[in-house]
Amino acid sequence: MSIPVELAALAERLDEYGPVAYLVTVGDESLPHVVSVRVAWEGDELVVGAGRRTSANVEQRPQVTLLWPAPPGTGYALIVDGTARAVAGRVEAMLAIGPNAAVLHRTPEGDASAPSCITVLARA
Repeated sequence: MSIPVELAALAERLDEYGPVAYLVTVGDESLPHVVSVRVAWEGDELVVGAGRRTSANVEQRPQVTLLWPAPPGTGYALIVDGTARAVAGRVEAMLAIGPNAAVLHRTPEGDASAPSCITVLARA
C-alpha cells in the first residue's frame, strides 16, 4: 500500500470524525500537555493552532498525538501519531504535523467481538 493511498484513507476518516481533536505533546518534566485544536489538511500535513506551551513542547519534542473521541453511537476513537513543526509566516502560531501512523482504537462502548485496533495509516 502506498503512502498517498493511506493518506487518502486517513483523510476520509478525518471527514468522518470532524475538524476538532485533542493534541497531546510532552513537556519538560515528561508530563503530557493536552489541548483542543481545530485540524485542517495542507498538502500531506495536518495543520493546527498552537499556544506558547504547545509550541515550546514541539520545539523540544516534535513527536505528537492527535485524538478524536469516538462519535456518539460508534465504538472507535481515531488516534494519529505524527511529527510536528512550527509553520513560519503565519499571524497565529501554527503547527504542521506529518502523520506517521493512525489507528481506530476500540472504546469500552465498542463491540467486544470487533477488532481492538484497526490500522488506518501503517507506521513507516
